[in-house]
Amino acid sequence: MNVRELYACLNEIIPPSLSCAWDNDGLMCCPDPDREVKRVLIALDVTGDVADEAVEGDFDLVISHHPLIFKPIKKLTADGGAGGILVNFIRAGVSVMSFHTRLDAVDGGVNDVLAETLGLENIEPLEVEGEGNLGRVGILPEKLEIEEFASTVKAELGAPDVRYAGSGHPVCRVAVISGDGGKLVAAAKAAGADTFVSGELGYHNLLSADEMGINLVEAGHFYTEDPVCDRISEILTAIDPEIETVYMKSCAIKHA
Repeated sequence: MNVRELYACLNEIIPPSLSCAWDNDGLMCCPDPDREVKRVLIALDVTGDVADEAVEGDFDLVISHHPLIFKPIKKLTADGGAGGILVNFIRAGVSVMSFHTRLDAVDGGVNDVLAETLGLENIEPLEVEGEGNLGRVGILPEKLEIEEFASTVKAELGAPDVRYAGSGHPVCRVAVISGDGGKLVAAAKAAGADTFVSGELGYHNLLSADEMGINLVEAGHFYTEDPVCDRISEILTAIDPEIETVYMKSCAIKHA
């Protein structure tokens, strides 16, 4: 299966129609659409380290969640930045595909994986006005106090730390939106959630959790999204069992 054929298959499974209007995802870089795909490197972000590994490891393709190209590229030179990464990929004939908000929204995508990882049941879409069903809402099998639930989130996501603020209510009906959910607390509340988990929520939202009447858990942008990398590998294996997939942890943010 070549790059063109694989991308067509992935578009059927993760439709471009689910992408938000402001997003830029899909086939980011394709020096040779006829190149056979034997080895795929999967990472949340296309960092310089990921690019080096893809080239040095003789990978045919990189698949990421966050787009390699999101903001306009002002120059295409080999001296660093996204332009430098693209130059290296083009020289080596490595293609890049990024599946961003459509992978957030699709059934079995980022937010379903997040909800499942946190042990939620009866999972259903969380409608976000103007954005589609980006998030999910589910039920915990047993009610927990916010302190215990926050510890569970930290352990299940492998996060170095989480921040949380309680509303005085136990945790039962939980909304999740991976990445930056700071503007979506009201959507979680409107969906009947007593608790909202996201990667980024912001100081002022956390400070106002009691006033808003909802528990808030901020677990880190990377840690709420990275679990989907395993799901991407499963999708590729289902398409073509001969494709070798390798995961690379791509978080460039360190914790002291």
